[in-house]
Amino acid sequence: MSTSPSMFLLRFDMRAPASSPASTTELYRAALEMADWGEEHGCLSVVISEHHQSSDGYLPSPVVLATAIAARTSSLPIVVGALLLNFYDPVKLAEDMTVLDILSGGRVTYVIGLGYRPEEYAMFGIDMAERGHVIEAKLTALRRALAGETFEFEGRRVKITPSPVTPGGPGLMYGGHSTAAARRAGRFGLDFFAEAENAGLEAAYRDGAAETGATPGSCIVPPSTNPTTVFVAEDVDRAWHQIGPSMLHDAQMYGSWFDPSHLAASKSGATTVAELRAEHGAYRIVTPDEALEMIRAGQPLALQPLCGGLPPAVAWESLQLIADRVLPALG
Repeated sequence: MSTSPSMFLLRFDMRAPASSPASTTELYRAALEMADWGEEHGCLSVVISEHHQSSDGYLPSPVVLATAIAARTSSLPIVVGALLLNFYDPVKLAEDMTVLDILSGGRVTYVIGLGYRPEEYAMFGIDMAERGHVIEAKLTALRRALAGETFEFEGRRVKITPSPVTPGGPGLMYGGHSTAAARRAGRFGLDFFAEAENAGLEAAYRDGAAETGATPGSCIVPPSTNPTTVFVAEDVDRAWHQIGPSMLHDAQMYGSWFDPSHLAASKSGATTVAELRAEHGAYRIVTPDEALEMIRAGQPLALQPLCGGLPPAVAWESLQLIADRVLPALG
């Protein structure tokens, strides 16, 4: 049971580079244990990410991990974000999402994403030039299937059974970094979650909604100053020595995927741990007092405890310090 009005999120992408002393089995087991810990300590939500054909084993099956976490917990909200819809059959995905909705009691929501890596599109045999058209067709089919409609999709008669426990199906948002993504979210009447601050996103979102007559929802654009990976430590210098290489791996892997125009809150130009620390940007290690200041200023701690395949024993040090020093101070 939570003992404080805590303000933190947990994110897992399950990177397991060869440089990590932890095995994939250890990391996956730790993710479930940490989700359980998060529920006990009042985690706002656990966020599960997706990518494919990554040399460090980035999680390719977020719905499977979400199901395991849902089975391990009883009240923890779970967000699959982003779910790269173009790499799925939307009919089968709707069935899986429905079963998970039933198992979780409606605790799992999804941020739909387009995906940006050519290797992933090649792996699934989809023309990147057509990805916008493909996702709109699949998103339409997914929503109709989750809503319980009987309809035709690609010459197939579709009717999903059983029905989800959430009326209309699990909650869907749309995510991205471009004005095209914001406009698409607006056209579909979905809430929009931006990857980073970008001028014009709000206007594009409203324009898209007006284009189809959809009722606009929320357009969430995180400030560029918000860190995306936070650890808490008493001795910050020691922690950078322990954790810095894992965070640098994460930053450099993302950097190798992003083109110069890609805006993302996690984007970093660091080539060394010292440079990553000096950026004071997406990747940070803070003291318990600094963590409290962040929370009290309305900025939830974005925890990624297994960042870059960090060994669970090291990750638990940060989580335990949060439980012992940060959460009790919130009252």
